Amino acid sequence: MGKRHEASKVEPLVTCIVDAILDKKGKEVTSLQIGKLPNAVCDYFVICHADSTTQVHAIAENIEIKIHEAFGEKVWKSAGYDNSIWVVLDYVNVAVHVFQTEWRNFYKIEELWADAPIKKYSDEPELTVKKTATRSKKVTIQ
Repeated sequence: MGKRHEASKVEPLVTCIVDAILDKKGKEVTSLQIGKLPNAVCDYFVICHADSTTQVHAIAENIEIKIHEAFGEKVWKSAGYDNSIWVVLDYVNVAVHVFQTEWRNFYKIEELWADAPIKKYSDEPELTVKKTATRSKKVTIQ
């Protein structure tokens, strides 16, 4: 069996995975903290999708490279590279699901773990809303 990470090392692992996904333009990057739920298979799921099998493959490959560079670790198990419609990378505490868009919409993993705390990630800069001063009309009641 793969080596479990200490709790303090799981968050940096998730962060590195998310960064690797965003580097390759993965879409709707989400983490589900499932570790405290009944029947949880790991601490976190990280989920994303891409429009092509080529991009799915590239995202999964980039995750493996970035985790190895940052932590010196290799993926414990992986599946799905042969067709790249759904690649799963198992880092023991964290399972990564990289889907082709239509398959993510079909399987809806987030709905299966709906009780889990969820976090969404984006590399889009935060939009700042500029408030414009509005003048209110003075209403007089007679």
